Amino acid sequence: MKRKYLLFLYISITALLLAGCSKEDEIEPRGEEPEPEPGNGTGWIIPTYADDYSAIASWSKRSQWNLANVHDPSVAYYNGYYYMYGTDASYGNEHEGHGHFQGKRSTDLVNWDWVGGPFYEAPTWVADSLNAIRTRMSLDPIATKDIRYGYWAPVVRRVNVGGQEVLRMYYSIIIDNYIQSGKANTSANFDGSWTERAFIGMCESTDPAGAAWTDKGFVTTSSSDRGLNYSRTSLSSWDAYFYYNAIDPTYIVTPEGKHYLIYGSWHSGIALLQVDATTGKPLNKLGEPYANSASELTARYGVRIGTRTASSRWQGSEAPEILYKDGYYYLFLAYDGLDVPYNTRVVRSQNIEGPYLDITGRNFTNGRGDTYPIVTHPYKFNLSPGWVGISHCAVFKKENSNEWFYMSQGRLPANVGGNPYSNAIMMGHVRRIVWCPASPGEPDNLWPIALPQRYAAVPDYGVITKDSLVGTWEHIKLEYKYGQQNSATALTLHANGTLSGALTGSWSYNQAKKQLTLGNVIVCVEREVDWEATPRRVTMVYAGTEKNLNATYWGKKKK
Repeated sequence: MKRKYLLFLYISITALLLAGCSKEDEIEPRGEEPEPEPGNGTGWIIPTYADDYSAIASWSKRSQWNLANVHDPSVAYYNGYYYMYGTDASYGNEHEGHGHFQGKRSTDLVNWDWVGGPFYEAPTWVADSLNAIRTRMSLDPIATKDIRYGYWAPVVRRVNVGGQEVLRMYYSIIIDNYIQSGKANTSANFDGSWTERAFIGMCESTDPAGAAWTDKGFVTTSSSDRGLNYSRTSLSSWDAYFYYNAIDPTYIVTPEGKHYLIYGSWHSGIALLQVDATTGKPLNKLGEPYANSASELTARYGVRIGTRTASSRWQGSEAPEILYKDGYYYLFLAYDGLDVPYNTRVVRSQNIEGPYLDITGRNFTNGRGDTYPIVTHPYKFNLSPGWVGISHCAVFKKENSNEWFYMSQGRLPANVGGNPYSNAIMMGHVRRIVWCPASPGEPDNLWPIALPQRYAAVPDYGVITKDSLVGTWEHIKLEYKYGQQNSATALTLHANGTLSGALTGSWSYNQAKKQLTLGNVIVCVEREVDWEATPRRVTMVYAGTEKNLNATYWGKKKK
């Protein structure tokens, strides 16, 4: 089972790249758009909270956290607020002893206040379900006091139950004990078996602000196609016992009104399980969570809709998140390890059961390797340490709008500011999603990409004109480099329609669509805050891809 405890694996900080401007750049003054002043009569101000929140990380200062201590978030709108809940994790483990799946809420997606979670102890049904399964497997029960729990990655949705709007949460609880002996998962206790299963439960609330939740109990559990053969040759073996790992749930209601839970992490891939609209529980009886074949198992615990590598039981993708838009189900996925490499991909299908294809037609459902486009990846703009570990996202639509948003944690690299534990700092990142063409010849084949700068609710300062794009940008080719940050280099858009620096060739701009063409790649342009600037300021950014690029372009205009 993939570990989600905080990992303190550090890398050296990438050398700062200082990009200068040529004399030719300096004589193009019409590329300078008047910089909007904070407020501008709107009452809006640029966020000032620090990225390094270690000074306010203590539990007693949680009212100051804002987006500090966010991990694996999920977001839903309810009664005038966006509610966010995530994995139990915090810098210095300050959350311990204060309840599970604590959350935050916001009215503007920029400023967030802490709210309590649904419970302080593991619900009793978890130990009962675990030991009932163990008994049927002819294993001794594990005493409740000896069970080691982990609380991971909930998903929260607003649903209508019997005419009443409720907030429904599916949550993950893992058991970190060995199957054979029931002892705690430590190297000293290794008994030649895999660690125990995870469970997904469900709870509902009509008063999330008051942390009043009603637990509805068991939904599903980790399941195996290897019958009772849970042996493991060594701690370095990754040929997992479980076929589906019951963590990382996401949840969707189809246009036809069918309800589905999608879950899974590493192991053999991502499962799709239909649930009852009213109860939120599996539509069909699950049966025993072990079988002698994958087909026998998946008939009960869900059809596999995706895997990064079909032949691997440790296939390096997890944390599905799904949305439906314009005839497609878009499935977002987290790739690789948590501390630095974490990155996000997206695939889509016209059918909830798949096949899910990437932008080039690669079949994620059949495990045809890495998928594209890249939605996020470790990166750094100049004169800042940048961010790593950016994935396990929530994707949601802003209420009463056509704007889509991406939210995840971002981790600082190791040793930022001389802090050897800076990689354990997890700041919540909210980003707007732009829908960009797969190629210049496919203007309506749109794919979602997150913007390179975080959302700050910048007011509408008017049309972004072609002249305002002229000048020098920090350009990042966001490409897959395991465990490395993609760094920025200078790109100049000249008034005569040519490019120099990171790219060469020509550029053009469709003002009505806010689409900038850089060579053969179309990127979408928006205004956002430059969070790395001192002081922070409004600037322009872009994001986009091309179906054969196997990368994403991110950019930020220099002052």
